[in-house]
Amino acid sequence: MSRRSGILEFAVLGLLRESPMHGYELRKRLNTSLGIFRAFSYGTLYPCLKTLVTSGWLIEEPGAASPELPSGPGRSTAPASSLAGRRAKIVYRLTAEGKEHFEELLSHTGPDAWEDEHFAARFAFFGQTEREVRMRVLEGRRSRLEERLEKMRASLARTRERLDDYTLELQRHGMESVEREVRWLNELIESERSGRDRRRSSSDDSPQQEPTQETGGLPRSRDDSPPDPSDTAN
Repeated sequence: MSRRSGILEFAVLGLLRESPMHGYELRKRLNTSLGIFRAFSYGTLYPCLKTLVTSGWLIEEPGAASPELPSGPGRSTAPASSLAGRRAKIVYRLTAEGKEHFEELLSHTGPDAWEDEHFAARFAFFGQTEREVRMRVLEGRRSRLEERLEKMRASLARTRERLDDYTLELQRHGMESVEREVRWLNELIESERSGRDRRRSSSDDSPQQEPTQETGGLPRSRDDSPPDPSDTAN
């Protein structure tokens, strides 16, 4: 399985964990909620769905058929052959095995979870991810970007004299994008830590413990939107 198809399968399982959907709804959610899938087509999505069904992680169920147009004066009725050819939309539902598999994927914190596209998909489902896993993914992503930033600075120092003004400006823009994401990650990590510390203090005073999956409180940035990891240079 390619990394790209693995990210798509992860996202499909995560969306279907929220509620069953048919293919059009899934594609729309992938485009709107997870911008990294804007270029994905039905030709990519449906083979992925078939693979997940074959693996036993999804099941197909018939949805409601499109309603027939009422007949009457001034209205033309569709040919019988056309009506007979209409098919109900297939709805995809997560199985118990699929839910278990998705939860297993959520617990992974290896290097793949830190890469640009996979990190964006993982972050989109942080609300369903346990706190300690979130922290490891965020810290891993920050470490990866700090390494990238160091290499970019070293490369720029070596080649600065040979670059024209526009290429130099492009290099600087790439570095600023990475620096901005590192600052954003620092805020997220600090928020997660602060939220955990607050809950620990509360648990000392109360016998009830809050679920570890609960969010730690995202930082309210000034007017920044979260950086798109795909904007950073490799």
